[in-house]
Amino acid sequence: MIRLLSGCEGREQRKQISPWLTLTGFAEVNRESPTLICNHVNSFWLSIAPVLWLSLIAAVAATLLDAAIVLGLYSAILLGIIVYHIHTLHCLDQWLHHSDLSYSTIPDRSGLWGVVFARLARFMRRYDKERLGLNTSLERLQRATSALPEGVVILGDKDQIEWCNTAAEQHLGLSLEMDAGQHITRMVRQIRFVSYLETGDFSKPFLLKQSRLHDALLLIQIVPYGDREKLLISRDVTRFEKIEIMRRDFIANVSHELRTPLTVIGGFLETLLEEGRITGEMERKALRLMSDQATRMRRLVEDLLTLSRLESAGNSLAEEKVDVARLLQELYQEAQSLSAGRHTISLNLASHAMLLGSEDELRSAFENLISNAVRYTPENGVISLNWAVNNGRGLFYVQDSGIGIEPGHIPRLTERFYRVDRSRSRETGGTGLGLAIVKHVLNRHQASLEITSQPGSGSTFRIWLPVNRVIQAEAA
Repeated sequence: MIRLLSGCEGREQRKQISPWLTLTGFAEVNRESPTLICNHVNSFWLSIAPVLWLSLIAAVAATLLDAAIVLGLYSAILLGIIVYHIHTLHCLDQWLHHSDLSYSTIPDRSGLWGVVFARLARFMRRYDKERLGLNTSLERLQRATSALPEGVVILGDKDQIEWCNTAAEQHLGLSLEMDAGQHITRMVRQIRFVSYLETGDFSKPFLLKQSRLHDALLLIQIVPYGDREKLLISRDVTRFEKIEIMRRDFIANVSHELRTPLTVIGGFLETLLEEGRITGEMERKALRLMSDQATRMRRLVEDLLTLSRLESAGNSLAEEKVDVARLLQELYQEAQSLSAGRHTISLNLASHAMLLGSEDELRSAFENLISNAVRYTPENGVISLNWAVNNGRGLFYVQDSGIGIEPGHIPRLTERFYRVDRSRSRETGGTGLGLAIVKHVLNRHQASLEITSQPGSGSTFRIWLPVNRVIQAEAA
């Protein structure tokens, strides 16, 4: 058996040895190197051979000599072997507690301990190689992240700063050397940022004005990942915001300058049509067409000016009590006039609760939805105006039996000048800005717009207003 273990000659012999090695725990050394397996087995038998020989000699000596003396010597030798193993275990423990674990400092022993330490040395060499590869990859990743124009901050499970790149240091005034481990709100102390972090709703980014960067405007986005870790991304959008401000100012100025000449042109056209000085049918048709287009241009200018006012940072929201029931009664009468008897329009007031907000802006939003329903509902169609309170939230919705909207168009309906059917929009006199105005009004009131529609089955436009803006009828 010893010859077979020491030689390990041939594949058949290795097959016979493998089950025995598995049972004794020595088959896991190195499956790709049978020679090493045999060396480990040799080491095991070489390590246990002295004990076996000593036991055999002690048994023979006990029959020839005094048993007590033989037992004492046998015990002393076994004690020495035990001390040797304990000392080796102590050396291994000291090595494991060493701050700089390295295969070059592993204790040098022979026998079975040598096999164990050789295995540890191989493991440490493989570990050092993998660690070196990981460190190289991490350094490359950090260099690549540092080169990004966007700021990147890695936050731990308690929102402490673990790492940040150069752009983040510039954007947020951080220093990786000094601020690592600090809570992010200690470095960025703005109330809006603290509230954004505490709410935990990171579905949308938000704008943060950073005064230390000459009033730079940062777009902040937090992306959760892993086990409660977060990735904070900051982007300097100051240049884009300036371009947007220039665009808004340009539209506002041009619209304001166009209002007066359009009013003059429309006034003279109406005067010519009313006085009856134009007798030719062709001329009267041309004047009516010119008057209609002038009116349409005036509506477009008014909508552009309304959007500019809503987008202006200096235009604060008027906080007043709005009697929704009275407002909808007025809009209901206007809808009847606009329909001119072509539709069946109903008003359903399930609640007399009031709203806290701007009456003019809410009137504009409600009116746009109602006028759209009248324009895009065929003759003899049904339109209902509804006001209710649902779970504390205000709900105004307009339901019609109109032509409906394809699902692919619904996400883009609130874009400026977006039209589902351009030819029909021109026929109805729409400007393409109505729903954009609705979106801005609702954003200012922390409300939301929900649209459901099916082609040929009509549409429903719902406005959900937050609980804190609803004043119940008893309180009102």
